[in-house]
Amino acid sequence: MESFLFQASVFLAAAVIAVPIAARLGLGSVLGYLAAGILIGPVFGFVGGHETQELQHFAEFGVVMMLFLIGLELEPRALWDMRHRLIGLGGLQIGLTTGAVMAGGLLLGLYWSVALAVGMIFALSSTAIVLQTLSEKGLMQTGGGRATFSVLLTQDIAVIPMLALLPLLALRPMAELQPDGSIKRATDAAKDEAHHAISLVEGLPGWGVTLVTIGVVAAIILAGIYLTRPIFRFIHAANLREMYTALALLIVVGIGSLMMAVGLSPALGTFLAGVVLANSEFRHELESDIEPFKGLLLGLFFITVGAGIDFGTLFGAPLTILGLTLAVIGIKAVILYLLSRAFNIKGRDQVLFTLGLAQAGEFGFVLISFSDQTRVLPPGLSETLLLVVALSMLITPLLFILYEVLSKRMAEHGDEHEADEIDETGPVIIAGIGRFGQIVNRLVQSAGHKTVVLDHNIKTIELMRRFGFKGFFGDPTRPELLHAAGLAEARVMVVALDNADAATRLVTYVRRERPDIHIVARARDRTHVFKLYQAGADDIVRELFDSSLRAGRYVLENIGMTEYEAAEAEKVFYQHDRHSVRELAKLWRDDIPSAENAPYIERAKELERDLEALLLAQLQKDDAA
Repeated sequence: MESFLFQASVFLAAAVIAVPIAARLGLGSVLGYLAAGILIGPVFGFVGGHETQELQHFAEFGVVMMLFLIGLELEPRALWDMRHRLIGLGGLQIGLTTGAVMAGGLLLGLYWSVALAVGMIFALSSTAIVLQTLSEKGLMQTGGGRATFSVLLTQDIAVIPMLALLPLLALRPMAELQPDGSIKRATDAAKDEAHHAISLVEGLPGWGVTLVTIGVVAAIILAGIYLTRPIFRFIHAANLREMYTALALLIVVGIGSLMMAVGLSPALGTFLAGVVLANSEFRHELESDIEPFKGLLLGLFFITVGAGIDFGTLFGAPLTILGLTLAVIGIKAVILYLLSRAFNIKGRDQVLFTLGLAQAGEFGFVLISFSDQTRVLPPGLSETLLLVVALSMLITPLLFILYEVLSKRMAEHGDEHEADEIDETGPVIIAGIGRFGQIVNRLVQSAGHKTVVLDHNIKTIELMRRFGFKGFFGDPTRPELLHAAGLAEARVMVVALDNADAATRLVTYVRRERPDIHIVARARDRTHVFKLYQAGADDIVRELFDSSLRAGRYVLENIGMTEYEAAEAEKVFYQHDRHSVRELAKLWRDDIPSAENAPYIERAKELERDLEALLLAQLQKDDAA
């Protein structure tokens, strides 16, 4: 117990000190965790290699929880819409990278089966580091962020066939001489390892393994659809807040264990469960319960990666290790760049996609360990591979810093940001998310209704994402973006653009495309109101009208009127102004300045006299009361 408490104190102290410093320096939390691991492991020796490996297996559940939370953010329809990128972009990345690294291994003299195994190991990228960094920097909803996520998800799925293929690549079994003089075959060692693992498919024929695997996946989907609601109601009846947390952890840990028992990736299983529960009313409850554990375990995982770096091996052959690491990053970056060109990923999204996935990943540790157990890798090679994987992960935060530098330089040279690919629709579309649109969006979302936000200012969209609000970058007046956002099915269109002419063009287009949709539009002034009225807007709100009315009411209250009298005067003015706008809109002409439109001026004077009479009558009525 004392040893456990000491280790826990060391890990927590390292994180508390290193991570805030890294964050303040703009390096990101991931690099802080990795640096903390290096300090307590190789540098000061507070933790040893054995303890680090045990903790790493435990901390890998942080990755599992992260994929569960990502699944909760993805509806099944959105996942289906990603199928082309999952199969095309992700599949090509894995295939081409495996082939390129395998070719490099053959040139270095590796046997073909060993080179193929090494190629599969380095084809994978770090889901934990990349997704954590994308979320921190608000890049998840960019075009490059979504392409990166598609590849990472494909890689996680690809781990399953890789684990099935590796035993077929095993080298000739080697015998080991035991201390008692007996000889132990490698096959016996493999059986001993498997004996300790819980498996639902051990000893089954091929068709039996397939049926059990399909049954487990189907059970997870059906339980997510039909069992979660009654279970949550049962827990709610207990009126114990901690039971929600226990249930959330049970879902993640239970599904992860079940998937491992049939030889599948636990991360894939929990991701699938998250997608199934994405439409559940308990989604936000699950997110809030899992999020703290996910963050803590992911941080612990990054620390163990840093603590597990073998600097002895590194210093023994520094040029070789660093050369191999940079070669892996370079090969992957070239392939990713070519794929981005082929799939029309441009600008800063292309840089993000290329640099973000150029490292090896945590599943590489799993494949290396499994390859060792099945005698796929020759003795000594696994240590080098582990070091290359760890160093490439350590370099990843620096690659994201390089992305930010290149991104700013591209912006300074006038490089336009590619419009986001819109992957969801909703009943309310909001075009423009400035001061006006933000209030509308927050009110509608807080009332439980889904919105799709479009804006042409990338800084505004990125700021929204940092505060947890989803939005898409692009010109809201472009027809293809509007239709991708669901214009054909939307019930309300909110036009809140700063540019008055663009707002009028947008209202005109939307009314022509959807005569039945309700359009709420922001107007700059009364003249803009008339233009929007003629364009087909249903409700038109002058951006300063309501706030000016409220300010006027405060003035009346402070020059002698009661609150009631001031409120009634405000009400009369508001109703009359709405009537006046409708009347004047009939006489307003776009081709004649208002100051030269005689009928318009005459009617405006009549309406102003009517207003004075209405306000005087209201005041007399209040005095009589």
